[in-house]
Amino acid sequence: MTVATDVILIGDCIERLKSLPDRSVDLIFADPPYNLQLGGDLLRPDNSKVDAVDDEWDQFESFAAYDAFTREWLAECRRVLKDEGTIWVIGSYHNIFRLGVAVQDLGFWVLNDIIWRKSNPMPNFKGTRFTNAHETLIWAAKGRGQTRYTFNYDALKAFNEDVQMRSDWTLALCTGEERLKDEAGKKAHPTQKPEALLHRILLAASRPGDVVLDPFFGSGTTGAVARKMGRRWIGIERDETYARLAQKRIDKVKPLNPEDLTVMGSKRAEPRVPFGALVEAGLLRPGDRLFCPKGEREARVRADGSLAYGEITGSIHKVGALLENAPACNGWTYWRFKSDQGLKPIDHLRAEIRAGMQ
Repeated sequence: MTVATDVILIGDCIERLKSLPDRSVDLIFADPPYNLQLGGDLLRPDNSKVDAVDDEWDQFESFAAYDAFTREWLAECRRVLKDEGTIWVIGSYHNIFRLGVAVQDLGFWVLNDIIWRKSNPMPNFKGTRFTNAHETLIWAAKGRGQTRYTFNYDALKAFNEDVQMRSDWTLALCTGEERLKDEAGKKAHPTQKPEALLHRILLAASRPGDVVLDPFFGSGTTGAVARKMGRRWIGIERDETYARLAQKRIDKVKPLNPEDLTVMGSKRAEPRVPFGALVEAGLLRPGDRLFCPKGEREARVRADGSLAYGEITGSIHKVGALLENAPACNGWTYWRFKSDQGLKPIDHLRAEIRAGMQ
């Protein structure tokens, strides 16, 4: 069943979630109420008041009430999430541990926790605690047995100057021109997230055309970044003022050109090629010799796609592991064949087969 996208659904989060079809969204980003439990005004050293989160939507009677609310909206999110989808939930120390328990109890499977380290955090004015300089994101699959989900590993590595992306991200708070202001010139929403944060999340865990749901839409950062990056989006927001603000913001966004949104492919997404296919295609012949990286050992290719090294026989991976006395071995990068340019990994031959498939 299809779902209407690029819309803001105004109303109660849980009731609006119930109106969405089962398995209809690819990715969820949820920034729920923090339930800050503030004990009075927070003042700067000059006695000026800090503009903290004290809105009615962030207040609950008790932890039990907050937990019940959390489990209800998370259960609906799990229902509308596709079987290969994932969810991101963000929170501060006030609520992230309660969110984490609910996420696991409801059957989600945690893939990572991400630390968003704020490069410009608000100081602790009273000097009674450490400066609260980070928030935590939980990234979870729909279930424990889920082996397929979108993770654009190679794209993130390229984004990070060819270094594997870590689980600690240093990004600035939303400030300057990006911060939305009301008519009085004050910040329009107290917890507006930076677009850089959503950019990285969507780059990591979605593809162009995917449907991204934000059940606590607020100022519309998720929708703005989704529109820019060629994703479809659904926002749920109970405050009509915030909804109007978000829609106005999103309407100004210019989507990127489709050709600029192509995500680098991953080897995991490439078609599987068994070693025997190289023999069938004539790229290797029974009796040919393959060599270890240093060329000191050689194994013989057999007609059934196995290798023989003396009395040792088996797959390219098994024989390589036995020779190296290792628990595992990637035979594609371990074994070499002779070429005019010297020894080359047999992975080059696999690439030829894949090129033919495409």
